[in-house]
Amino acid sequence: MCEEDGEFSVSRLIKSVAVIGTGTMGAGIAAASAAAGCRVLMLDITEEAVNGALGQINEADLHLVSTGTIENDLPKIYDYDWVCEAIVEDVEIKRSLFLKLEDHRREKSVISSNTSGIPLSQLSEGMPERFCEDFAITHFFNPVKVMKLFELVPGKETAPDVIEAFSRFGSETLQKGVVHAKDTVNFIGNRIGCFFILSGFHLAKKYLNDGIRQETIDAVLSTPVGLPPTGLYGLVDLIGLDVMELVGRNLAVNLPKEDKGHMFTSFPSVEQSMHDRGQLGRKSGGGFARQIKLADGTREKEVFDLLNEEWRTADPSDEVGLSVGLGEILFQDSLLGQLAWEIFGGTLLYAADLVPEIADDIVNVDNAIKWGFNWVHGPFEMLDYLGPERVIGRLESENVPLPRMLLALKESGGRYFYDHSTSSYLGADGRYAPIQ
Repeated sequence: MCEEDGEFSVSRLIKSVAVIGTGTMGAGIAAASAAAGCRVLMLDITEEAVNGALGQINEADLHLVSTGTIENDLPKIYDYDWVCEAIVEDVEIKRSLFLKLEDHRREKSVISSNTSGIPLSQLSEGMPERFCEDFAITHFFNPVKVMKLFELVPGKETAPDVIEAFSRFGSETLQKGVVHAKDTVNFIGNRIGCFFILSGFHLAKKYLNDGIRQETIDAVLSTPVGLPPTGLYGLVDLIGLDVMELVGRNLAVNLPKEDKGHMFTSFPSVEQSMHDRGQLGRKSGGGFARQIKLADGTREKEVFDLLNEEWRTADPSDEVGLSVGLGEILFQDSLLGQLAWEIFGGTLLYAADLVPEIADDIVNVDNAIKWGFNWVHGPFEMLDYLGPERVIGRLESENVPLPRMLLALKESGGRYFYDHSTSSYLGADGRYAPIQ
């Protein structure tokens, strides 16, 4: 709850929150903060937008919430400890707002952006010194009240007590799982999770052409590998093709030049056509799948066939070969096994090459993916489950260079990324460190 702890001495405590931008994410952050007992200010361009967002606030918490417009009520942020920006994903629009906020924000308050992938350095470049010291990325996943992940990203100039205040607020007040990420494009969760999606779009094409149906692809890329039942296409129907298209464009601009993800930042032609005509997913009434109402009042699921680009009745997935132990499908000598290895296995290998680039350690990476995308195991936990020696042996037999962390593991002489007997994990330096 938003109460000061007499046993904890810190120069900054967050007990009140001003949320600027009351769309889905802003309203969710406001609702979670109010539910935790914090005073909340909600501001947006119009009163209608704010009033619409009030529907996300629990009725019992409405007495803690004040509202207003950005044009008329920015001075009110002076009375709040945390100023959280949650407006449109546009660098220049955000920077313009930050300058206005600085005119009214009080000393020792903290300020953040809920951007899902814009690097902090682009938002803070050339900004006032006080802003840079008080600024961080605080990235929640949607829906805020359900998803555990809270990514916290400092800048080079962010004061340590700012990160301490955000971390304590996220974990203790909001009861979130705080993950410490570095200032890289899409941070941790979306960097890896969206690689799975975007690479999956492209790599699945040859399997579709070989006669494997979309329903089966989703079935393979779900429970058999420890992912949610939505699989690939079902997950994108939840997220929205419009969101994924924006993610791809952001990655294309901001990924390191040598990053493997560059091959997948643009949609394949069929998925791009779906996006362009507004066939975005559940939010638009259908994307890769939809529910239609029949004459007798019952509902039927249809799938948009990516080969002939027509709707058809959904077929049960072909379950042959799927009822094996967790992850074993990755090593099956079959088309489905190749599919799982190339798309899901490829995502594990991609993640294994990103430490220490996106996070200082594998623990933050694993937690981000479990809490943000609901995987049973994070990438490194899953590699341990599969057996790193088994994975390394396959890569070496196929003359595939080992990703950074698998190479570090091999050279360390260790067998696993986690040593549970000592509650430690393998660092990028090849040495084991205690899990904090």
